Amino acid sequence: MTAFLVLLIPLLLMVFALLMERVEHRLRTPSVREDEVEQFFDQARPDEVNTLIREGWTGALAVFRRRRKPRLRRRSRG
Repeated sequence: MTAFLVLLIPLLLMVFALLMERVEHRLRTPSVREDEVEQFFDQARPDEVNTLIREGWTGALAVFRRRRKPRLRRRSRG
């Protein structure tokens, strides 16, 4: 039984360290750019703010980008 624990504990520690490295990598990489956040707070509509509260940044910025997309296309053509 002791030999089993001696082999099992280091393996569990290595697996735990690998999983924590993946979690840490996700936390290090920003999912949202700062300029997008500033634009969102300057130009967001109430429904987009409600989406921010309900779904977080991912959903709110997706709605915000969809609303702004036609405007950006018109500027690039003109």
